[in-house]
Amino acid sequence: MTAPTTWRLADGRELLFFSLPGHTPAPVADRRPLPQREPGQSQLRLDRQTGRWVTIAPGRQDRTHLPDVADCPLCPDPSGLTTEVPAADYDVVVFENRFPSFAGATVDPRAAGDDLFVSAAGSGRCEMICFASNHFGSFADLEHFHARLVVDAWRHRSANLMTRPGIAQVFCFENRGEEIGVTLTHPHGQIYGYPFIPPRTVEMLRQADLHRKAHGRNLFADILAYEVSDGRRVIARTEFFTAFVPFAARWPVEVHIYPNRFVSNLIELDDAELDDFTRMYLDILQRFDRLYSAPLPYMSALHQYTDSQAQRDGYFHVELMSIRRTATKVKYLAASESAMDAFISDVTPESVAARLRDLP
Repeated sequence: MTAPTTWRLADGRELLFFSLPGHTPAPVADRRPLPQREPGQSQLRLDRQTGRWVTIAPGRQDRTHLPDVADCPLCPDPSGLTTEVPAADYDVVVFENRFPSFAGATVDPRAAGDDLFVSAAGSGRCEMICFASNHFGSFADLEHFHARLVVDAWRHRSANLMTRPGIAQVFCFENRGEEIGVTLTHPHGQIYGYPFIPPRTVEMLRQADLHRKAHGRNLFADILAYEVSDGRRVIARTEFFTAFVPFAARWPVEVHIYPNRFVSNLIELDDAELDDFTRMYLDILQRFDRLYSAPLPYMSALHQYTDSQAQRDGYFHVELMSIRRTATKVKYLAASESAMDAFISDVTPESVAARLRDLP
């Protein structure tokens, strides 16, 4: 992959074009009358009951919600008058989110306030990544070489954001389907540069630390080895990657993809592994779409870690999840899940793995 072409949108946000070999992006001036971005668009507030940060971002109330195809802000626009991508076409683009959860220059991470009510500026970075210019496609529809370009873009942005002061974790993710809460149907994902370590990462690293102290080994590596040995929940396995339904799956459909060797993030994978990861990722998404008669709504989460002492046990992996429990029924996160964070599943992980593994 060659270096991306950098452009600027009307309000100063950065736009990056990632292109396939032989394709040269041709952006035009963004002529929309966008207001300049104001500082302090979001705030972090500490929930003293749990010790977790909650992000307050009222500017996101104004974000575009399920527009008609003709008004999609992620489609290319050669006039530079209507969308976020002022160009006649593109392969993959990344740009700063116009309605971010986190935005602004790095601030002093020390929070202000008294012991009970603590707040801090919601600094960090939120980026959108559009997988292709075709409004009606999906990641699962991409050819391997195009999907690999998306993976390369994830890798590029991860490497860039991990070096920025004030960013504690880089999280690439995708929400697909209105049932999940998607407000733009154009195939896209997002990349968050969190100014704090999110709660699930904190807990996973805590469990990994306890496991190492008790057994002297990496928790994630042991989970992978056990799943491979057991075999009942493994969906696919190659030289470099393994996909399986986890033993204690929280979601009706949940698949984890692990590299077969320990790495902390996408940056540490070599070319052969990146190619294999792309194939595995496409394979699982395509299985998702064959599970029922309609495409499966899903969430995709790339868990990446830095090489810092605090995150030394973090094992790069992808978690893919769906709330659809049958062809016509959705798993709602009601009181037990939403209020108590205690998941209850209506299906066994082994039966889900068998269905996904046996798909033609």
